[in-house]
Amino acid sequence: MSALKATADVNAIEAPVTFKACAFASFGGIFFGYDSGYINGVLASPVFIEAIQGPGAEEISSSNTSLITSILSAGTFFGALIAGDLADMFGRRITIISGCAIYIGGVVIQMFAASALATIVVGRVVAGLGVGFVSAIIILYMSEICPRKIRGALVSGYQFCITIGIMLASIINNFTQGIYRIPIGIQFAWGLILGLGLFFLPDSPRYYVKKGNLEKARAVLSRLRGQPKESQLVEVELSEIVANAEIEARAIPTGSWFASWAACFSGSVWSANSNLRRTILGTSLQMMQQWTGVNFIFYYSTPFLQSTGAIDDSFLISMIFTIVNVCSTPISFYTVERFGRRPLLIWGALGMLICQFLTAIIGVTVGFNKTFENAAGETVAENVSAVNAQVAFIAIFIFFFASTWGPGAWVLIGEIFPLPIRSRGVALSTASNWLWNTIIAVITPYMVGSDRGNMRSSVFFVWGGLCTAAFVYAYFLVPETKGLSLEQVDQMWRPTHTFAAEKEHMEHPDGPLPTGKEKLTTDVSHIA
Repeated sequence: MSALKATADVNAIEAPVTFKACAFASFGGIFFGYDSGYINGVLASPVFIEAIQGPGAEEISSSNTSLITSILSAGTFFGALIAGDLADMFGRRITIISGCAIYIGGVVIQMFAASALATIVVGRVVAGLGVGFVSAIIILYMSEICPRKIRGALVSGYQFCITIGIMLASIINNFTQGIYRIPIGIQFAWGLILGLGLFFLPDSPRYYVKKGNLEKARAVLSRLRGQPKESQLVEVELSEIVANAEIEARAIPTGSWFASWAACFSGSVWSANSNLRRTILGTSLQMMQQWTGVNFIFYYSTPFLQSTGAIDDSFLISMIFTIVNVCSTPISFYTVERFGRRPLLIWGALGMLICQFLTAIIGVTVGFNKTFENAAGETVAENVSAVNAQVAFIAIFIFFFASTWGPGAWVLIGEIFPLPIRSRGVALSTASNWLWNTIIAVITPYMVGSDRGNMRSSVFFVWGGLCTAAFVYAYFLVPETKGLSLEQVDQMWRPTHTFAAEKEHMEHPDGPLPTGKEKLTTDVSHIA
């Protein structure tokens, strides 16, 4: 049996432990989704508005809306950057558990001191640090333990849990209108469930290889693949991981803290085997995901729909958007493996830009921008049918995002980095997501607020233009990684033989490629 054939076979094994570990780890997406979604309804709560702005206030100012919404993402940005180092020092699992503890601390601050602007901001910053830990390392962890043939589908489960978190936040907001402490306090449960559950999951075998602990890596790999430790399939997969780690450790010196971060930016942007090129790809993928404008819908759709004058229950419509989001995401479980990552991003961007431009055109020409005040002083839309059409195209936009760019960007950033810089590369990419999340959350209230830019439907021209940029980006710059192991993805960037074969050729240029345990006798302590 050849090394490549054995590697393919071991990745074909359907191990229940792997499925359970990935399914449970995906639960971390609920942090992301719920924290992004619950603030949408809370900002429209009359009780919360008066608590923040003072008695008699009817809306939160654009500056306070921007601060409250964006400050979570700011905390998450720094949490994601810190998590990359901690994941290499203490392990993927411990880092995620630490993130859960920090997140719970932030929730407690918000829950017991939510009646003042300063304390809600501090609580969201602390919770954001925890979400940063979880969002960065969950993707890293899942990518490193999944068999290659279903890695895309399982990692897409993270995005599915994000959509469930957003939907749960919307449902809770809908049934607790005005009682804003309930949606804030429920966050406590998500951190507790994931933090406790992770004690029963194994760490990544690639982390143990990086630390030079081959026996622990073999034991974890055996558990994940459902095979005995002495299995030839386990040995061959472990051999490929070890060989890859050794070759990359020679090529990418990461001896010090500074050198480890500098390695993420080594090489030329034009070079095929360039860490800088991979880092730019990972960070720009997450930037483009935020540029689609999806968070405008989930952060601000409730006040946005209220301002149309044609929607009687904007909370209900926002909840419907989140249900569309949840129901559309599982489509990617099949399509990401059937058609690949790149086609999903290309066609998804095309569908989104069409929906965004149609929403903007309808609003500007016949719908949203034409309102009047009735005898009761209420703002009412002149063309209710046009507003309904806008709602429909927004829902279709969500469908395209949830089934393509939502999961696709997360899958790719977990696959494109080599082992020596993988934790930091994924952390940088996730931090990019949160940085742009913060920027969009900060500027959007000023763009659409009635006391500021008051762009109304014209804001969809902005999102449509950015979706066009995402379409061009995906077509020309995104590689295809479907069906490849993480080691083969690395090989794709640096065309050669298999990493195991390359290592053996370097050490025994005239000898055959051995298999089994004799591959694993090399000292790999320098990899860490």
